[in-house]
Amino acid sequence: MTLFFHLPKTIVGLCAALLIALTTNTTRSEVAPIALGLSPIGNYLAGRHAESERDLSIAADFLKAVLDQSPNIPDLRRRTFVLLVMEGRIKEALPLAKGLYKERPDSSITNLFLATDEFKRKNFKAAAERLASLPNKGLSGLSAPILLAWALTAEKKIAEALAALKPLEKEKGARALHDLHKGLILDFSGRTADAQKIYESLAIREGALSFRQTQLMGNLYERLGNIDAATRLYDLYQKQNPDTNLLYVARERLKSKVTPKPLITSAMDGSAEIFFGIANSLRRQRARETALLLAQLALYLKSDYPIMRVLTGEILEMDERYEDANFHYGTVSEMSPFKQTAQMRIANNIHNMGRTDEAIVIAHAVAKARPYDPEPVRAVGDYLRATERYKEAIPEYDEAIRRAGILKPTHWRLFYTRGIALERVKKFKQSEADFLKALELQPDQPFVLNYLGYSWIEQGRHLNKAQDMIRKAVSLRPNDGYIIDSLGWVYYQLGNYDDAVVELERAVQYRPEDPIINDHLGDAFWQVGRKKEAQFQWLHSLSLKPSADVEKLVRDKLKNGLKPNTNSIVKKELPAPKKKG
Repeated sequence: MTLFFHLPKTIVGLCAALLIALTTNTTRSEVAPIALGLSPIGNYLAGRHAESERDLSIAADFLKAVLDQSPNIPDLRRRTFVLLVMEGRIKEALPLAKGLYKERPDSSITNLFLATDEFKRKNFKAAAERLASLPNKGLSGLSAPILLAWALTAEKKIAEALAALKPLEKEKGARALHDLHKGLILDFSGRTADAQKIYESLAIREGALSFRQTQLMGNLYERLGNIDAATRLYDLYQKQNPDTNLLYVARERLKSKVTPKPLITSAMDGSAEIFFGIANSLRRQRARETALLLAQLALYLKSDYPIMRVLTGEILEMDERYEDANFHYGTVSEMSPFKQTAQMRIANNIHNMGRTDEAIVIAHAVAKARPYDPEPVRAVGDYLRATERYKEAIPEYDEAIRRAGILKPTHWRLFYTRGIALERVKKFKQSEADFLKALELQPDQPFVLNYLGYSWIEQGRHLNKAQDMIRKAVSLRPNDGYIIDSLGWVYYQLGNYDDAVVELERAVQYRPEDPIINDHLGDAFWQVGRKKEAQFQWLHSLSLKPSADVEKLVRDKLKNGLKPNTNSIVKKELPAPKKKG
């Protein structure tokens, strides 16, 4: 059945009006709640539009209304079910899951959802029967054996539970999950010595452990009273991840000699753990829909799950759903090692929503609570720099550098960002010193090479060295449109227009949405006599909504053209690399 045959003109008009209303530039808080329509077609189109805008809860509401009016559309039932789960609306999704199961009993997503609900109701026998019948492929091939093992563990069938894990032991990419959950089940069942052996063999084989593996393993060491082993483990993780602040709670606990409680206290906790592991992997692969769906299943089983709350927020951030992400970050408790991470992510999101002063208040509160941590004040400097409040940003970077203490290679970014702020307030000697310090800490760092080299070109200093630095930056980041643009614009400023065209055309291919790069290419086209193409690029630059000063210059060029050797605009700031995790 299709929804698009023979649409009456009245419905077409209603749909068009609805879509116009939905695309107006208003926020959800500024409008009344959206009323569902009377037409299945209108509701469907409204739902799909809401989905394209990543407003998934409203999308689910509209698609549910379509199903109420036209229930026999299997694909629509499945999509509505998926949206409801992704939004954490588990009770509403349950009837749809039961219907989908009758149509396709082998569906991995449907069976995993129903098994999760059986776990929640502590009906472990039914969950085990369902999971044992799932095919050994895809998502169910990875998750079902571990969920089955936890269902059997809940019934105290430990030998059978460990046997259920066996299919994953030799599976490529699944061995770490097998060992982790084997250790968790052994620990949960009281066989802590055996669990310790499994964890340690996992650590030796993996080399670098994730924080969650470190947290689970360290928790066992602390409960066993093996403080030296816990300390060595945390030191190793700190060495491998020098900028982490996640060990603060564990180290404070070691100082106070407080024995922690187990992190896994039920079969539901163990089941939530497998959903976290897979969702985290999928998030890194940018498979965010499935990742979010599994994250919500984990939170259904275990609502007080800080690391999962943070991961869910990260997935939502990928779709710029900042308010929804902040809801999850806001649930992280004061005692969690993820509290500071959550607070800083809330601040970042508030800044991204244009409320920079509010973000600064939050970050300063974190900085006050953590007087030796440079990250909160560094973030404030970044917020101020991003909003062109360079003079205010400089003392924040000063404080971040003071807090950093003994400088490490990872601190290059503090000097780079302060150097940008100093350069923008025309303190060139100080900014140059910061860029050189950044290169001392991290030689051949491409963003620093590019920025310093470009600054020298603008000042007419060290021209040969500056060109070499920018070429080096391009060789290190050959697909970075901003850095390629810098090389092309250097050629332009030096009068090498033919080479400028080559590089700027490449830059536009990588960054077609950037108005300044398109403007640069227009200038280069003009200087080599390709004037119609130049005008096209300038018009395209205007369509991309440049800043007011750039727009004024571009409009002047469209009216009057360019004189030989005329530079079109001042240097723009290249974006610093985003910090992950």
